[in-house]
Amino acid sequence: MKELWFARVNSALNDLLKATSRSFYLTLRVLPQAIRAQIGLAYLLARTTDTIADTEIIPLEQRLAALQKLRERISGQNSAPLNFGEFAKQQGSPAEKLLLENAEASLAASQNFSAEDQKLIRAVLLIITGGQELDLRRFAKASAEKIVALETAAELDDYTFRVAGCVGEFWTKICRAHLFPKMKLDEAPLIAKGIRFGKGLQLVNILRDLPADLKNGRCYLPLEKLEPAKLWPETLFSPANEAKFLPFFHEYLDKAESHLQAGWEYTNALPFGQARVRLACAWPILIGVRTIEKLRGASVYDLRQRQKISRNEVRGILFRSVLSYPFPGVWKKQFSTSRKAVASD
Repeated sequence: MKELWFARVNSALNDLLKATSRSFYLTLRVLPQAIRAQIGLAYLLARTTDTIADTEIIPLEQRLAALQKLRERISGQNSAPLNFGEFAKQQGSPAEKLLLENAEASLAASQNFSAEDQKLIRAVLLIITGGQELDLRRFAKASAEKIVALETAAELDDYTFRVAGCVGEFWTKICRAHLFPKMKLDEAPLIAKGIRFGKGLQLVNILRDLPADLKNGRCYLPLEKLEPAKLWPETLFSPANEAKFLPFFHEYLDKAESHLQAGWEYTNALPFGQARVRLACAWPILIGVRTIEKLRGASVYDLRQRQKISRNEVRGILFRSVLSYPFPGVWKKQFSTSRKAVASD
C-alpha cells in the first residue's frame, strides 16, 4: 500500500513540475532519496492549495472555504473527505487538474512519514496556506481598473516569508534530520539564511511578474516606498516614469540579490559531502541571479514582457555547477560568475 501511494504521488508530482516549474523539477530530481519524498509531497500539497486559490472562476468565498477545509485536514482538525471536483473541472492544465483530483491521495501519503516529518510538513503548509488566504482577502476587490497595493515594506516581507521564506526553515530541518543529524552546526543562523534564500526567490518572482500582477489588480511593491518616489501602481510602466521607476525597481533587485547571496552562503555552509543538496540549492539561486541581471538590463518597455532566461542558459548553469563542484575555489565563484555571464551577453 505504501508503494502504491508513493507511486501515485510521484506521478502527479512529476506531471505538475514538468508543466509548471522547470527549476524545482530539476531540484527535486537531484535531491537524495532520504528527503525527496518529504520535500516533493510538501511541494505537491502547497501547489494544491495554490491552485485552489488561483481558480478565479470560482467565487472568492468558495475558494476560501475550500482552503479552510484543506487546512483543517492538513492540521488534523478534520477528517471529512475532500472533493475538489468542481475546482478540477475549471483547470486548463492537466497537471493541476490531476493535483486536485488526487488531494486525498496526497494527504494519505503523508501518513507514511515519521511523526517528526509529518510535523514539519504540517507546519510549513499551514504557514503557506495562511499566506494564500491573506492574499485572497487582501486583493478581494482588486481589478485592472482598481489596483490594490501592499501598504508597507513589512507586509511585503511578511508575504515573502509566508509563501517562500518558511520553506527555507522546513528545508533546513528536514535535511538536518535525515542527512547530517550528528554534525555540529550552528542551526539558528543557518535557518535565518535559509529563510532569506526563500524570500529572495519569491522577490525575484514578484519583480519578474510585476506587469502581469498589475493587470490583475495586484501590486506587491508597497505604497510607503512608492509614494516618496512619486510613483503609483497604475503608471509604473509608463515611459514618462522610466527615469523614476528604473532606479526604484533596481533597489528591489538589489534586495533580492542580497537575499540570494545569503542563500549562497547557506548553500556553502552545508556539508561538502552533501553534493546533491548543495546542487539542489545552488540551481534556483544561480537561475535567480541570472534572472535579476536580465531584469536589471531591461528597459520599461522590455519589462512589460515576462523576462526569463533561456533553456540553454539553464543548461549552462547546471553544467558549470556540476563541473566545478569538486573544486571549491571555482565552485564558490559560481554566484559572481552567473552575474558576469549576463553582463557580458
